Amino acid sequence: MTTEPAGPPEPDAPHSDLLAVLPRITQLSAAFTKGRLTERAAEAAGLALDRPAMGVLVTLRTADQPLRIGEIADRMQVVGPHVTRQVQALEKRGLVRRVADPHDRRASLIEPTGAGTEAANRYVTSLLGWFAEALADWPRQDRENLTRLLTRLADDVTARLARFDAQE
Repeated sequence: MTTEPAGPPEPDAPHSDLLAVLPRITQLSAAFTKGRLTERAAEAAGLALDRPAMGVLVTLRTADQPLRIGEIADRMQVVGPHVTRQVQALEKRGLVRRVADPHDRRASLIEPTGAGTEAANRYVTSLLGWFAEALADWPRQDRENLTRLLTRLADDVTARLARFDAQE
């Protein structure tokens, strides 16, 4: 008895059109990790910060307003204690500071200092420069489509996972 290898899914099989996406997502994830993209961007920006610390700093920078620890955690999709540790380390380096929450005296908000904003800007400039080089030969419409579709995918996946978490 011989077993034939499993071939590509039948065109009418459920989700067969998405099958080609999975290896590409894995490929991108591996490329970013193996290529140390975030670490290289931090080094190019002259920053000796790890990925989680950079994540907090960039989250604060892109928020354009001070945030509570829980809000930072939500935006980064991590747990609060993880963010608390990163904020404490960033505070020691003078990159973020706590400010009073005008709506709740018991709470504090976190905001980047001038040095933190400059650091985040250098990092983002380095990271975006790398992506700009990678996409330099792409037509403008393709870049716009990529942005639109990745935004939609990220939003839809995040919302779906949030619904799963809410059911648990």
